[in-house]
Amino acid sequence: MATRAELLTKANGLPLCPGVYIMRDRADKVIYVGKSSKLKNRVSQYFQNSEKDTKTAKMVASVFEFDYILCDTEMEALTLENSLIKQYSPRYNIRLKDSKSYPYIKITDEEYPRILFARTRLADRAKYFGPFQSAGAVHGIMALLNKTLGIPSCKLRFPRDIGKGRECLYYQMKQCCGVCAGHVSREEYCELIKCAADILKGNTRGAISALEEKMYAHSEAEQFEAAIKCRDTIRALEKIREKQKVVDSPEAEYDVIALYSEELCSCLSVFSVREGALVGKNDYLFGVDKILDPPSITAFLVDYYAHSDSIPKKVIFDASVKVENELLEGYLSSEAGRKITLWTPQRTEMKKLCEMVLTNAREKAQAYVHEYEKDNSILLRLMELLELESIPERIEAYDISNIGAEHKTGGMVVYVDGKPKKSDYRTFNIREVDGTDDYACMRETLRRRLSHLGDAQGSMSEYPDLILLDGGKTHVGAVREVLLEMGVEIPIFGMVKDDFHKTRALCTENEEISIARDQAIYGLIFRIQEEVHRHTVAKMSAAKSKTIKKSSLEKIKGIGAAKAKAILSHFGTLAAVKEATREELFAVKGVTRADAESIYNYYHHGE
Repeated sequence: MATRAELLTKANGLPLCPGVYIMRDRADKVIYVGKSSKLKNRVSQYFQNSEKDTKTAKMVASVFEFDYILCDTEMEALTLENSLIKQYSPRYNIRLKDSKSYPYIKITDEEYPRILFARTRLADRAKYFGPFQSAGAVHGIMALLNKTLGIPSCKLRFPRDIGKGRECLYYQMKQCCGVCAGHVSREEYCELIKCAADILKGNTRGAISALEEKMYAHSEAEQFEAAIKCRDTIRALEKIREKQKVVDSPEAEYDVIALYSEELCSCLSVFSVREGALVGKNDYLFGVDKILDPPSITAFLVDYYAHSDSIPKKVIFDASVKVENELLEGYLSSEAGRKITLWTPQRTEMKKLCEMVLTNAREKAQAYVHEYEKDNSILLRLMELLELESIPERIEAYDISNIGAEHKTGGMVVYVDGKPKKSDYRTFNIREVDGTDDYACMRETLRRRLSHLGDAQGSMSEYPDLILLDGGKTHVGAVREVLLEMGVEIPIFGMVKDDFHKTRALCTENEEISIARDQAIYGLIFRIQEEVHRHTVAKMSAAKSKTIKKSSLEKIKGIGAAKAKAILSHFGTLAAVKEATREELFAVKGVTRADAESIYNYYHHGE
């Protein structure tokens, strides 16, 4: 099906029951997933001649076919919709990044629990706190917890490593409790971890109360040194609490959510209030093509709270946020195991807090738009310079690196809207080329990459708007042959370097195009060329290092990796091994007399 009339006819034949619909484009790629309590009414609206917002109209114009799945209840449809959005990553749905992209703080489920940085939530009975928006935020919080509570930040495992070494510098600086040297019991250590968990939940006041009880108990037992430690920790926690913005009474617990939208960008801001203090915030930016109707925002918040460490008693929405209240409230209550209230205040002080969150969302969105317009201006000028038919939103650059005829590597980096998208970077180990033919290596790299353009999903299915090669006219000509063979039309240019190995110009097979007059374009091309070179060399070097890490001892008959490691550990250096006598070699645990003889002869007689 291709025409809107045919799609409308199919939609009108759907039943009036809950379900999920899946929109696909001409390449059979999923571009949007939605759900409805009445499938027929919802899906037919898309193909009727009614007025739609720009984003929805753009999505509908791309629809070539749609599928649907019937469900028993709307709650079941909501859960299935969330699952399908994760599976297909449709272009027009708003969603969290892949869970691996967001950092968490993890408290392990062990005899001596550890506080760790994590990228993935596993079913390992550990406690996860987050997600946080940056790794820097996670490391900052962990450092504060370690310093305040004296929790070890080393890689020792307890109880295995207790008593096996001296206290470290952190213990001397009073930033570690010294569990490695047995200065605290398991019970005392677990109390510190519990205190850290309370702080991560936003329950700083609870952590302080627990420490105060311990302090008084130690004082009564005349354990004054332990009481002083508790007192110092309490003071540190009170300083943390002072830094948190107090916005409500001490028992208040809720999230405040606001949405700011304009033509080029939208921002959804979530502020978390625990114990009356603002303890965290998350901002989510959505591009121009994301649909932000109530069902889409509802699905996004389902995913958000699925990744969150806790669901607050109340979720408060600014008037700018429209969701399916009854459905979302039922889902969150079911997940939390208690009543969760959704509320949009019309008056009172809470409305002022909503306005503060909306102001934050506006600032984030406008800052993004400012950067976008700056980057888009550069891309527009690049389009005009290269006489392209459209703005090169997705640029792919390629380079080849090798050491002699070995470790030949093709590297690919991707820039989207003028910024690197590292999740789309790829490396190709050259398999079909003998010798050091750079042109053949580049042809193989592009052939293998472009073969994925027909994939149903994934970043490799994306068509680049512009291909750049680290090379000159001959490289461009070589790769142009591949594009012609595969029937692919994508603009392709070489990035030419000067005698000092610096970016000089862009080129086709026949001419060079100077970029020196526009400093912004020059800067962009220079960054892309340096990045693709860095990425490719790094991957090639990593492949090389895997093959040269073996000790020369492993070349000797009868000496494997384990024996070589034991020998080097015993003597300290390879030079000492070479100078060792047969008896000294035989003295190494696991080395036989035959081994010692072989090693001695290898280094002393070249055998």
